[in-house]
Amino acid sequence: MTARDVTAPLAVSMGDPAGIGLDIALMAWRDRAVKAVPSFVIFGCTEALAARARLLEIDAPVAPIEALDQATHVFANAVPVRPVPLSGGVTAGRPSSSAAPAIVAAIEAATASVVQGQASAIVTCPIAKSVLYDAGFTHPGHTEFLAALAARHVPGRHYLPVMMLASDALRVVPLTIHIPLVRVPAAITRQLIFETVRITYDALAGDFGIEHPRIAVCGLNPHAGEGGSIGREDVDIIAPAIAELRAEGLTVSGPHSADTLFHAAARKTYDAAVCMYHDQALIPIKTLAFDEGVNVTLGLPFVRTSPDHGTAFSIGGTGQASPESFIAACKLAHEMSARRRARAGSP
Repeated sequence: MTARDVTAPLAVSMGDPAGIGLDIALMAWRDRAVKAVPSFVIFGCTEALAARARLLEIDAPVAPIEALDQATHVFANAVPVRPVPLSGGVTAGRPSSSAAPAIVAAIEAATASVVQGQASAIVTCPIAKSVLYDAGFTHPGHTEFLAALAARHVPGRHYLPVMMLASDALRVVPLTIHIPLVRVPAAITRQLIFETVRITYDALAGDFGIEHPRIAVCGLNPHAGEGGSIGREDVDIIAPAIAELRAEGLTVSGPHSADTLFHAAARKTYDAAVCMYHDQALIPIKTLAFDEGVNVTLGLPFVRTSPDHGTAFSIGGTGQASPESFIAACKLAHEMSARRRARAGSP
């Protein structure tokens, strides 16, 4: 990968233009001075952005740019855009598979700009997988697609993308993500726990600047299995994996009963919690920090963050969307990329 310049902007992929991705990016630019938003460039449709700004009555001039080194200068007075044209028009709140090629192209181009050192990190606006599936998209979601792009741009190793949801109140990592609950027990393996915890530990130390990370691991079953009387997974798989990780010198505890791990006093005892399935992780953080949570993909050779919410088609173009999670995603991406530059010895 090419070294990233300290002044390089964030690369923002537009997401589904019928949703609130355009809204929150425009709102973040509007609030750039008050909220100290790092400079970014949007990879997306110039006409769609300009139309959405008019619809939202946001005074946001849209400025297409040829080179990303123009973005930081342009950002002070206009929204820098690296044009990715749509094949047809877009109506807020009305998703269409005709937008899928441009949605995918925006993600690909934004990622390439980071790998090439033109941008510092990628911040992805929300997509709707069903829209992309209708157009032939084959990846389970954003995260897996980015892992495939990592392998394309930085070959030679296997990338296990690990999802972290982060806020000031809590950081959580779901071990399994978008699979039916009935498939979760079979998906939990010692190897998956090893890899996920190690990637999380390295990210906490490197990207988050935590000197001695502490990781709490949830059990799968109620009360972490009650010694095997409520399921054997906690005793036979999770506990031995934790013991091996601790033998390596990592500060890892568990398996913990999930119903006692997320109150205020418990959260002071760890820096991140690794949970066994999607809702075990996302319910607590969305309860504590619904508007401020950030989706971070760990385990990739570049920094990627995203707001912790979906496309919200029902409020696209209405002005009801909150840009706070997007702003938090931009700030965290900026901080993480700065730490990576410092570790790499970049100027």
